[in-house]
Amino acid sequence: MNQPAARREELGAFLRARREQVVRSDHGLPPVGRGRTLGLRREEVSYLSGVSVTWYTWLEQGRNINPSQQVIDAIARVLGLDDAGRRYVRSLAGLAPGANLDAPVTDVLPAHVQHLLDALGENPAFALTPNWRIAGWNAAYEQLYPNVARTPVDERNLLRLVFTDPAVRTLLADWPETSRRFLGEFRSEAAARLSDPEVRSFVERLRDDSPEFRAGWDRHDVRGFTTRERVFHHPDAGLVRYEHHQLRPSDAPGVQIVAYTPVA
Repeated sequence: MNQPAARREELGAFLRARREQVVRSDHGLPPVGRGRTLGLRREEVSYLSGVSVTWYTWLEQGRNINPSQQVIDAIARVLGLDDAGRRYVRSLAGLAPGANLDAPVTDVLPAHVQHLLDALGENPAFALTPNWRIAGWNAAYEQLYPNVARTPVDERNLLRLVFTDPAVRTLLADWPETSRRFLGEFRSEAAARLSDPEVRSFVERLRDDSPEFRAGWDRHDVRGFTTRERVFHHPDAGLVRYEHHQLRPSDAPGVQIVAYTPVA
């Protein structure tokens, strides 16, 4: 499947999943069936958004059409999407401003990025490639999460480790919420690469290996990154709190630097 077709397929699946989660009373609509309070019919989305039911149906079916931003934004409003959700559907519809959806992806970490990680000293930090492989880290991060150095390179993917490594569940004081957030952030970032064989294989394998990931992926949750406080069970220091930051070097597109700094 080529990239445009894969994005259309994901757009349709995402719209359908979110349509089924809408609280009917938010739009002044009564329950339907046996008191069902969640979910809109396609006809209701059409009426509320001003988009023809045929056009909306084609979007859910992944048809090769070119919706305008006005159409996508109207549907997003009815479905109650937040900023991350609106950016996600715009990206899938090919409307993300300035986005190079077909740019090549590399797992090679530039040497100067590793130098920056090391320079952060006692602040745990690591670098992710576009597909969330952990490509580099500093000594402080290895102290926080020793398994990062023991995990084979092919398995050293942040999302996979979050959902499959028991040590991560022990490390994260709020694993249920953190795992859901990471999954939503990954999905949001992966929108442009859904047809990439590596991404598709990665998702299918993780679905097989983790029931929690499979359930979360099927909910089609997306989230944008926000700086936030994180709580860890440090192997040596006990319970520690950090502020979670994300940086993107301007000369290394796609690379994310994740850094944890002490909470003031």
